[in-house]
Amino acid sequence: MFTKSQVHRVVKRMLKEYQGALEDLDKADVLEPNNAFTLKNRGDVKSMLKEYQGASEDLDKADVLEPNNAFTLTIRGDVKRMLKEYQRALEDLDKANVLEPKNAFTLTIRGDVKRMLKEYQRALEDLDKADVLEPNNAFTLKSHGDVKRMLKDYQGALEDLNKADVLEPNNAFTLTICGDVKYKLDDYQGALETIDKVHHLEPNDYFILQTQQWLKWMLNEYQPTIELLPFNSRIQSFPYNELKFGTSFWKGAFGEVYQGC
Repeated sequence: MFTKSQVHRVVKRMLKEYQGALEDLDKADVLEPNNAFTLKNRGDVKSMLKEYQGASEDLDKADVLEPNNAFTLTIRGDVKRMLKEYQRALEDLDKANVLEPKNAFTLTIRGDVKRMLKEYQRALEDLDKADVLEPNNAFTLKSHGDVKRMLKDYQGALEDLNKADVLEPNNAFTLTICGDVKYKLDDYQGALETIDKVHHLEPNDYFILQTQQWLKWMLNEYQPTIELLPFNSRIQSFPYNELKFGTSFWKGAFGEVYQGC
C-alpha cells in the first residue's frame, strides 16, 4: 500500500517532472533513510536526468534492502548500459526477465545491450518479443532497425526506422542509421536527404559532414566546403581516393560513432 506522498512522487516521475520528483525523493530519504521504494525510484529519476553514477548507487542500496525486485534490476541494467558496462547490465536484465518474462521494457533494453555486444541474432529475438508486447515503441523500433541493418535485412530495417522516425521525429541516431540503410539499398538521393537532416541537428559532427560530401560526390554534386578544407587538403585527387575515402569515413559515421540510441 502506497502512502499519499509516495503516490505524489510517482506521479511527478510519470509526468516527467524529474527535477521536482528528485527533490521530493531527497526529502523522503532524509526523513526515512534506507527505504527501498524511495531508493529505487530515486535511482530511476536520476537515470532520467542522466546522473548515472548516482542512480547506480541508489539502485545498489535498493537491491540490498529488497533483493530480486524486477523494477530495480531492469533500471539498474539500463543504467549499466548507459555506463557501457554491458556484461553487468546483461546479468541484471537476465534476472529481471526471469522474474517478469513479458516485460517489454526489460526485453528492449536487453536487446539493445546484446546489440552493443554485437550479438545481433540474440538481440533480434528480444526485440521481436518486445515489439509484439508493446508495438509502436520508438526506442524498440530504432534498435530493431539497427540490428536488422547489421544482419543485412535492409528492407526490414528501413520499415522499422521509418516507423521510429514518425513516432520520434528528428532523432539523430534513427536518421543516421536510416541514411546508411538507404545507402546500402543504393538509394543515394534518399540517403543524402536523410543525412542532410542529421547535419541540421548536429552541424558540428565531422563524420556526418564527410558522409554528406561523399554522397554528393556519388550524385555528382560534390563541392568542397570550408568546414572540410583541412580534410580536402589531405587528398590530392578526389576520384583517385574514392574507395579509401568512402569506406574509411562511412565506417566511422555508421560504426563507432553512433552506437547508442
